[in-house]
Amino acid sequence: MSFPSTAIVTGSDSGIGRATAVALAEAGCDVGVTYHSDEAGGQATAEEVRSRGRKAEVRRLDLTDLPAAAAVVDELADALGGVDVLVNNAGTGTSTLLVDIAYETWRNVLATDLDGAFLCLQRAARRMIDAGRGGRIVNITSVHEHQPKIGAAPYCAAKGGLGLLTKVAAIELAEHGITVNSVAPGEIATPMTGQEDEDPRGTERPGVPVGRPGDAREIAAVVAFLCSPQAAYVTGASWVVDGGMTQMGPTGGAHLESDAWRRP
Repeated sequence: MSFPSTAIVTGSDSGIGRATAVALAEAGCDVGVTYHSDEAGGQATAEEVRSRGRKAEVRRLDLTDLPAAAAVVDELADALGGVDVLVNNAGTGTSTLLVDIAYETWRNVLATDLDGAFLCLQRAARRMIDAGRGGRIVNITSVHEHQPKIGAAPYCAAKGGLGLLTKVAAIELAEHGITVNSVAPGEIATPMTGQEDEDPRGTERPGVPVGRPGDAREIAAVVAFLCSPQAAYVTGASWVVDGGMTQMGPTGGAHLESDAWRRP
């Protein structure tokens, strides 16, 4: 199998999504780009893809408008001439204690992070099966697929659910030559974490063994590998890319000096 030729990356107007779209373009993919509210960001990603000599298509994707919004996967597949890769990256979160979260907020996060990812995966998988040449699906989860976080109850519930959805999809789609994996980033220097897309090496994080946040391109590199022919035997796995942060449970707990962690 050669490297896939068409990819759709949801939420690719900035951050991890943009870095992933560019990495896949550099590997030889035409890319479908989606954005929610930042059309200029989506167009900027498309220009980066085109600057690598690949085709780019841009569409708006609102994953609170379900199930209709997932039709964007078919629109982009038609425009690109198929879909060999889907990267489910679009997401949102909260920073509110669970006793204070409104039901509408809970549902908005689950709709975006879990329901929307499921529907996009389903659409892409159907196209891949019909095409008969296999495919790659990568779900961007979070370290909170595996570990909890104060103030992020719906986000953690959605990402944990997406992690198990990944495993079910992996075993169901394997007979069609489709691999399904998740990538679970730690703190990455992107707008979603209150940081710009910049080199994070000058930012200190004493609680992370590597000592800094991650770079979106470091996540994109793992995604690109999972989409490559070399990763054909990798499926149903969750790739944690966090600088060692999730290994710090007992060590971190032993060194906390206040109860400040109890509030977001």
